[in-house]
Amino acid sequence: MTLHIALIEPKIPPNTGNIARLCVATDTPLHLIEPLGFSLDDREVRRAGLDYWDRVDLWTHPNWFRFRDAISRDRCLYFSANAEQDYTEAPFRPNSVLVFGNETDGMPAKILEKHPELCYRIPMQGQIRSLNLANAVSVVLYEGLRQLGLKAPPRVTFADVPVVTADEEDEEEDEVNGNVPGAAERIGGKPAVPIGAKPALASGAKRRGRGRGRGRGGAGGRAKPA
Repeated sequence: MTLHIALIEPKIPPNTGNIARLCVATDTPLHLIEPLGFSLDDREVRRAGLDYWDRVDLWTHPNWFRFRDAISRDRCLYFSANAEQDYTEAPFRPNSVLVFGNETDGMPAKILEKHPELCYRIPMQGQIRSLNLANAVSVVLYEGLRQLGLKAPPRVTFADVPVVTADEEDEEEDEVNGNVPGAAERIGGKPAVPIGAKPALASGAKRRGRGRGRGRGGAGGRAKPA
């Protein structure tokens, strides 16, 4: 069991690319809730993830309601600059889904109003409105992993993962993008859903990365839209 990251309608490609890289580093599934502000084939989002995109445990959900059909309500924790509780107080559990709003609108007001007890913020002392989305996800994810005592996968060496230099990026861009359709359609690999759990594919979510994703999992039965 691990944690999951979910982004509600992300807008900025490099942020999602960097979060995808973070998810590979921590073996964390990534859920993208459409509509997205970019294509997953976008040059910027691909470049931010470099050569790690085929390793992302990536799910896409057609909209918020289909996401809530796929993920049971009691698994979700919400993070927003407008929440009241400190993120270190969040009840992280194995298989929790850490949900973030997008760069423009933040967490939808309806969620903040309906689930204030499940909403948390990262304290900020300076005169800024919010942190960069990728930075915020990093802070919260590693705090959750720390509290759960979960460790990242063994460190890989440069022999395991090829290093792409700045000069090589343009030459490899076409090759990387050419691999995207195959990766987006791949469904298979080791099962990651607890026995008896309903996979997210049943509600319209699409597996766009490695293996089969973790579905609803946990207690709570079928969740209604927030």
